[in-house]
Amino acid sequence: MNDKKISRKDFLTYSAALGVSGILGTSLLSSCGGKKFVPLKQPGEYYVPELPDKAVAGKELKVGVVGCGGRGSGAVMDLLDAADGIRIVALGDTFRDRVDGLRNDIREKRGQEVPAENCFVGFDSYRKVIDSGIDMVILTTPPVFRPEHFKYATEKGVHSFLEKPVAVDPKGCRTVIATARQAKAKGLCVVTGTQRHHQRPYVEAFQKIQEGYIGEITGGNVYWNQGMLWYRERQAGWSDMEWMLRDWVNWKWLSGDHIVEQHVHNIDVFLWMSGLKPVKATAFGARHRRITGDQYDQFSVDFEFENGIHLHSMCRQIDGCSNNIGEYIQGTKGSWNSYNHEIKDLKGNVIWKFDEAAANAAFKQHNPYVLEHVDLVNHIRKGEVFEEAEECAISTLAGIMGREAAYSGATIGWDEISASQIDYSPVRLEMGKVDMSKYVVPVPGSGK
Repeated sequence: MNDKKISRKDFLTYSAALGVSGILGTSLLSSCGGKKFVPLKQPGEYYVPELPDKAVAGKELKVGVVGCGGRGSGAVMDLLDAADGIRIVALGDTFRDRVDGLRNDIREKRGQEVPAENCFVGFDSYRKVIDSGIDMVILTTPPVFRPEHFKYATEKGVHSFLEKPVAVDPKGCRTVIATARQAKAKGLCVVTGTQRHHQRPYVEAFQKIQEGYIGEITGGNVYWNQGMLWYRERQAGWSDMEWMLRDWVNWKWLSGDHIVEQHVHNIDVFLWMSGLKPVKATAFGARHRRITGDQYDQFSVDFEFENGIHLHSMCRQIDGCSNNIGEYIQGTKGSWNSYNHEIKDLKGNVIWKFDEAAANAAFKQHNPYVLEHVDLVNHIRKGEVFEEAEECAISTLAGIMGREAAYSGATIGWDEISASQIDYSPVRLEMGKVDMSKYVVPVPGSGK
């Protein structure tokens, strides 16, 4: 859990400053009347982020980027929108074209020049970026590299933004959890790319659920069903390693498979809202139409939790099928869904709904990818210790447990996956030939 809490006094002061309807939603005021709710947690027992339009002013922060592809480029622009006094001073990636592309974008779109001597290429470029005298690092490589990069940044006393997921295997999750605790002990700030924790309607829904608006949680459904994601066909001159790195989102050793790389968002929402972690998973999955890599196209997972409740998790990346991205949580008194951002009682009456008009009147910035950086910079500049990495590692490990249950056909327990030594990585991390026979689509029940 995070150290930063919001007291009842602070919450009421904040509400008064913005207008009660802007925080709670007008439908709550008109439909709840004298209803009383039994809170799941008391104010002060859970973290509610401050989400101003922009971070507070303060000393200039020198920032490095490790992983200069699409997500790294997006994170840089989001950070520059989130705060003034940010200077991008170092870039690193496995490939020169990625570094050059982001360097040009920063120059052309933001008027900043990253020194040529601070542009690094290769598997060890993360060390050179972190050693270049930065205050904060953006870690947006394929997630297999995240644990080691985060560990090194923390050892060097650098604040971190970690894109989700934070690992692809249990060993990586264990490393991130241990490093997160070290970061906390060193007074560092760490935010992860689970941006729903900084998205206004999700944050308000989280508050309402903690205040007891749906009662005790009894189960839920989470989905990320969409069409096929991008892929890279192998080009002449690409070695095995280069092809996999450029096509990383389709290889389980690099991405963790899409249940971990993408669907972790939805799994994380349920774990965050409920405060629970799964004890076991039974699942199935399959591959029908994916063109490259060794991953599945679809997963369906039954997660059982500590108190016996169940979560159904479903994700799919297949063109021509029904799409569905969102979360639904059922409680003893009602339910919440992310599609309409509303809470209903057991009779179907809306008792709370996010008031978008009031939020638009109170704030200008609503992009959660920007607001997560607002939160990070605020903590750094205020000298407040904050870390999200351990929580994200638990959500990542839940996705891994579901993945391995589908791959194997076996029911996988939390203790078993937590201690697992699963490692799909190549023997040597270097450009060139790779033993591709290791990278096959898993067959459930085969023992392989």
